[in-house]
Amino acid sequence: MKKSLLLFIVLGFTALIAGCGSTEGTAGASMKIADGVEYGETDYQLIAESNNALGMKLLADLSAKEDGNIFVSPTSLYMALAMVYNGADGVTKEEITKVLEAEGLTAEEMNKANASLIAKLGSNSDAIELNIANSIWAKDIYTFLDSFKESSQDYFNAEVETVDVTDTASADAINEWVKEETNGRIDEMVESPFPANLAAILLNAIYFNGTWQYTFNEELTKKQPFYPSDGSTTDVPLMILEEELGYMETDQFQAVALPYGEGEMNMHVFLPAENSSLDEFKSSMNKETWSQWMKEIESREGLVKLPKFELEYEVNLNKTLQDFGMETAFDNVDLSKMFEESSGLFISEVKQKTFVNVSEEGTEAAAVTSVAVTESASVDEELPFELIVNRPFFFTITDEETGVILFMGSIENPA
Repeated sequence: MKKSLLLFIVLGFTALIAGCGSTEGTAGASMKIADGVEYGETDYQLIAESNNALGMKLLADLSAKEDGNIFVSPTSLYMALAMVYNGADGVTKEEITKVLEAEGLTAEEMNKANASLIAKLGSNSDAIELNIANSIWAKDIYTFLDSFKESSQDYFNAEVETVDVTDTASADAINEWVKEETNGRIDEMVESPFPANLAAILLNAIYFNGTWQYTFNEELTKKQPFYPSDGSTTDVPLMILEEELGYMETDQFQAVALPYGEGEMNMHVFLPAENSSLDEFKSSMNKETWSQWMKEIESREGLVKLPKFELEYEVNLNKTLQDFGMETAFDNVDLSKMFEESSGLFISEVKQKTFVNVSEEGTEAAAVTSVAVTESASVDEELPFELIVNRPFFFTITDEETGVILFMGSIENPA
């Protein structure tokens, strides 16, 4: 029977997003919480497990909906939704609370937890660079509440701007912000020009660039067979490392911790056993098992062969978040703690784009999450429509007074 080999990379809270040893530059603004902002050094613990749990639920949901590679950032999604939470009220706030597993937390505690997390992760070294950036852009007819603007700037270090959505330069400015904050790895999150009914867009960007503590010898990298779960075989470049590393194994999988820098961060790689599968592994993973696995990893001499690869991924998370409990926000969102006047709005799209490159020197990765808030069409301000009849269509000829259909037809090919 053909040998089955599966690789699955899990990025947990301690492993976040990992970066490559050599970069073309430095991502945008450094993470810094404003002086005088009060938060506890360990407040991040209020959301750490919830962040991981969101990532595991997200992975399970996407795995059930699609085949192939998946690469997401739970932290980017969590922080983007936390900014929405900061300006939400009523049912919207209740639903986001459920998604973020933040029951029992006040808005102030959520803000302090995110500030604590940004500060905790904000110490770059020669070997590791991490940048977390947030921004909020709103149509210029909306006025931010001072309390929301101040808390967004203080606790999330967010840029808060109003823009002219009819000006193509506004969309270009957001895409330029995304490009700068991800060191050019993600360069477009919004289309130019904006939709005329766009009310606001909230963005989180994460960029991390780190060098392995123990680099792989490039001369040892060779193409070797890799066996996807569909029974096919493909050749991929496998990097080789012999070192003392954090390791654990069970009947279901082997796991290794590959450290960056001086071990401040790790990539955890889980390899399901030959008599198991990637799906079985993912179904066994939750925040309790994850916590137990992290406790069981112990230092041990060993050999690691890891694929060298690069991946880009994009996903719309509307349906996923509805399944998680945000049931009404995509029809009617309450942002009364964000804007002075906020009626007639809904979340039109939650999108995430990611990038990862794993090489002998390290790993480079980036993620951007966008939350688009849109105005509902009103009777007195209907949006222009576009109808392009460039495919088979149906039509009728009717009498207006009687309502009688005189003729009807379906056209497959008007030529």
